[in-house]
Amino acid sequence: MFRRTFWFTAGAAAGVWASHKVNQKLQRLTPESLAAQAADKALDAGHRIKDFALDVRAGMLQREAELDDVLGLNAPPEGPGLPAARRPALEGERHPVAQRARQKYPEKYPKHPNNRNEDH
Repeated sequence: MFRRTFWFTAGAAAGVWASHKVNQKLQRLTPESLAAQAADKALDAGHRIKDFALDVRAGMLQREAELDDVLGLNAPPEGPGLPAARRPALEGERHPVAQRARQKYPEKYPKHPNNRNEDH
């Protein structure tokens, strides 16, 4: 009698355990669960790619600094200093080509250089 009770209880426990495992697997295979798993994996892959890109950028900056040191680009400038910055060729009121164009076509080249004839 005790043997039958033991095996009946063991069988019932195994059945409950197996049905619980099957229900877990079925829950993991629902479309919502599969979409959530795919989204989690995509986010994880994105984080890994971002970390890789940051590592590559850090390596590039380190290598660039090493090359600048080797080539002497980080050394202070020698001599009187750097020349003044140049303006683009046709920018400004005093450039002769710009003055002639404004005289010849005043409606096309207004005096104010930033006027773009915008309607707002």
